[in-house]
Amino acid sequence: AGLSFLSVAAVPAAENQPLTINITASRAPQSNVDTLASVTVIDRGTIERLQARSVPEALRGVPGLGIASNGGRGKSTSVFLRGTESDHVLVLVDGIRIGSVTLGTASFQDIPIDQVERIEVVRGPRSSLYGADAVGGVIQIFTRKGGGPLTPRLSAGGGSHATQDYSVGLSGGGERGWFNIGGSHLQTQGFNACDTRSATLFAGCYVNEPDHDGYRNTGVSARAGYRLTDALSGELHYLRDAGDNEYDGSIFSGNSTDFVQDVVGARLDWQALPAWRMSLSGGRNRDLSDNYFEGVFKSTFNSERWSATWQNDIALSAGQRLTLGADWLDDRVSGTTSYAQDSRDNAAGFAQYQGRYGEHDLTLAARRDDNQQYGGHTTGSVAWGYRLAPDLRVMASWGSAFKAPTFNELYFPFFGNPNLDPEESDSFELGLAGQHARVDWSLNAYQTLIDQMIGFDAFWTPVNIAKARIRGLEAIASTQLAGWDLSANLSALDPENRGHDANRGNWLPRRAKLMGEIDADRRFGAWRVGATLRGEGKRYDDLANQHRLGGFVTADLRLAYALHRDWTLEGKLANLLDKGYQTARLYEQDGRNAMLTVRYAPATWPH
Repeated sequence: AGLSFLSVAAVPAAENQPLTINITASRAPQSNVDTLASVTVIDRGTIERLQARSVPEALRGVPGLGIASNGGRGKSTSVFLRGTESDHVLVLVDGIRIGSVTLGTASFQDIPIDQVERIEVVRGPRSSLYGADAVGGVIQIFTRKGGGPLTPRLSAGGGSHATQDYSVGLSGGGERGWFNIGGSHLQTQGFNACDTRSATLFAGCYVNEPDHDGYRNTGVSARAGYRLTDALSGELHYLRDAGDNEYDGSIFSGNSTDFVQDVVGARLDWQALPAWRMSLSGGRNRDLSDNYFEGVFKSTFNSERWSATWQNDIALSAGQRLTLGADWLDDRVSGTTSYAQDSRDNAAGFAQYQGRYGEHDLTLAARRDDNQQYGGHTTGSVAWGYRLAPDLRVMASWGSAFKAPTFNELYFPFFGNPNLDPEESDSFELGLAGQHARVDWSLNAYQTLIDQMIGFDAFWTPVNIAKARIRGLEAIASTQLAGWDLSANLSALDPENRGHDANRGNWLPRRAKLMGEIDADRRFGAWRVGATLRGEGKRYDDLANQHRLGGFVTADLRLAYALHRDWTLEGKLANLLDKGYQTARLYEQDGRNAMLTVRYAPATWPH
């Protein structure tokens, strides 16, 4: 009820509160009462209450999730989930795997937040269900679905750095169908993120470009479905963002990019028997970029992923469910760079059992992947939960995972190593959660051991040489007090390099050992006020721990006023204290900045 984030890591549902349903943790709808995973659900209401203007901004404050960015809006952004690498998180949009097959990461900064219905963040390994790359967890982004009466929406905003942000949409549906269409446009002059105070061979950021780094992004989405019979339904969905991004670069890499990212998919659900539900889904993701230096073309990188899934959910008995399925994935790369191999496919089968025995819950999962490049790989997981009391629950889990080498690591000319093996991991987690004195709380401790980590030899060739041990603790609490919705979380991390070289014992780069957030919101009639206080400790930007990035504390204030039942005026003042800080070496984050937005959405608060 108005909390910033709902962690459903074995947390019982509060009395008289609706259950939060998540899909990503088990590949099927599951309530927060039943899940044995550590999950955070960021719904549309939370996105709008926080006045988040990008997906990375919405993700900030998720327990155990760190973000590194090369400057302001639209700049390259990396997500580190529970201390694992930025390419150790699997990203899905409406069930379709996305991300660059050359870099191994998704462009979170380009996904239009106005087209997003909710985001589910599953912390901990999920390779036993999803295959490669889910070492630290899975982030799934769901677009707006629609349904109900015909409903238009629009918003218009402006703010610091000559920022303009617009969105429009229409949703509706009938007894059997539903649809949503939407569009958005964002443009900003940006700011010069390059830290020119740093003395390097080529000045700050290794180049000398003291200019504004602008960004422009136009997004569209469409989603529609129809229930053909009581047992058969289908759905189509599409999401696209395109624009251009300016940054501080060089004649070799360029200093501006024209980009396109899109996802198209389809899904068919069939209730074959009362106890058997089958689904067939598939789609395509593209990540395209043309790179320029001072307007002169330099290079093109085109990444394409095709995927399909066949899944069967079988109710064995009350409280017993079996999931059986198969996945297929085909990765392709093209452009001006010639790769020794430009495609690879992966076929997999997976199985999951979920059972309840009195106060005990048990989940078992296993998966076998057969990849054209690196052969076969088997992963598994076990999770157990026990309800000690109606308002107290304990859980424990183990899971293995692996990360597939990227095309750059394998085949980039004069750099790649086609003999690389996948990185492998084992993770263990112990959690306790409950509700006492009207406070929902959870405490989770975990350890992840990673072998065959991809590092670099003396000739800067990627090789399997490194190991890592990551230990962490996440504490989360939320309550209502004197009319205020309050939530807080604290994440402690020990990301240690365990390789047998000079870097043994060092921190893994760009991970803060301590992160925390306090969030408060309250309504006063037609007014809604809120504040977020966020702090992160120091970190290092390199394996040798020579380049230290200082810790920081930021404060955000937000205010909303209901002009009319359907019209809202919103204002946000971010980084109120104008704190200067970096999450990636040489790239400054935005100082004090403001945004004012007018939003039209029928039947919004207050009711």
